[in-house]
Amino acid sequence: MTPPTSHSAPLGSEVRRTATLALPLVLGHVSTGLIALVDSVIAGHHGTLTLASVTIGTALLWLPMMLPIGTLISLTASVSQLHGAGRRDEIGPLFRQALWLGIALSALMFAFLSLVPYALAPFGIAPEIIPGARDFLHGVRWGVPGLTLWFCMRYLSEGMHWTLPTMLLGFGGLLLLVPLGYAFAFGRFGLPEMGAGGLGLASAITMWAQAVGFAIYLWNAKRFADLKLFERFDPPQAKPIGDLLRTGLPIGVTVLMEGSLFIVTALLIARLGAVPAAAHQIAINVASLCFMVPMGVAEATTVRVGHALGKGDVFGVRRAAHAGYVIVLVTQALSAAALWLGHDAVVAIYTRDVAVAALAGNLLLYAAVFQFPDGIQVLSAGALRGLKDTRVPMWLAVLSYWGLGMPLGVGLGLVLGWGPQGMWLGLILGLTAAAVLLARRFQRSSLRLLPAAL
Repeated sequence: MTPPTSHSAPLGSEVRRTATLALPLVLGHVSTGLIALVDSVIAGHHGTLTLASVTIGTALLWLPMMLPIGTLISLTASVSQLHGAGRRDEIGPLFRQALWLGIALSALMFAFLSLVPYALAPFGIAPEIIPGARDFLHGVRWGVPGLTLWFCMRYLSEGMHWTLPTMLLGFGGLLLLVPLGYAFAFGRFGLPEMGAGGLGLASAITMWAQAVGFAIYLWNAKRFADLKLFERFDPPQAKPIGDLLRTGLPIGVTVLMEGSLFIVTALLIARLGAVPAAAHQIAINVASLCFMVPMGVAEATTVRVGHALGKGDVFGVRRAAHAGYVIVLVTQALSAAALWLGHDAVVAIYTRDVAVAALAGNLLLYAAVFQFPDGIQVLSAGALRGLKDTRVPMWLAVLSYWGLGMPLGVGLGLVLGWGPQGMWLGLILGLTAAAVLLARRFQRSSLRLLPAAL
């Protein structure tokens, strides 16, 4: 490892770099969240049954999709380290192998989405919902290859410190989905009315449009010209794909474990009745939108940490992480204050039902509390990804979410009868444990680099 550089560089300049890198990522995540909202709004206007079908179909799409999305994010750290080390000639070949990995993962997802509708009846899904959910899944599955290729190109660009395309193409997809979804669902402009299936097909077309748009951009952008990304055809190679899997699969499992924690919590709360289920949905939707900020900062921190490690700047590794923590603590303090002081106003946007509003407002107070542990745990995980330290963090996350958070939530919420508040308290404790364990893991992993640099 080369001697550490920029040991005396101020933390403030690193905070500015990370914030500049993170802002388009945050807005890109917001655009993704709005796409799900668009699907729900169009479906809701088409009919209650269509909305129920799309809700089930969306959950069955995005929960398993977390595994390939999380796995492919290993490309960001790898590209960032190569870029920092000045080994840009190795980025193109690695990217082409990531495309093969994305294609393989999309084939598995396509098979899953083709078969899972046959399991809806055994899952206990209402019979009237099943046809629409099946049509949505069978429509959207055709876009999965485009979606995985989009993430490969996105993670490459982000690893090169260029995040603007993520934001622009994200909102571009949103603008395309609105008219497409409306036309396909309602049968406008000479098209047949397809309801939930039409929304699935419109989403698939949007996914491919974003992927093609990103490919055209990478092909023509001067900043990527020397990488020769599409210069030649490379067959799949076991070693680079295996390296990406070794780093990325634990990330995918970690993301899946956290996402499934919230989905299972929603299913358990739904057993308590319509009012708790509706209140929880409102609160978790608001909390998810707040989560877009630390998620974007965490991805930017992955890039900054990986870049510093590639340069051999160990002090820069720790400074990049500390800058991320500073930004997350500030943004999460703002989110917590907004939720704590404005919970009633936020709930009023969603519902006029007095019972639902009262419970949802109460749950948003719990959401305000978990802003800090949620932000710290995702930032720590992002910093560890920059070090390619993913396997131990995976087990720490599984222990926190499923060994502590879920059992406590079930015990407090269902066994002791505390209701949704008990389930949310379990979420807070699980996220707090993850925050402590992952932050400690980063501190130890980064400190182990110091002797080599001194």
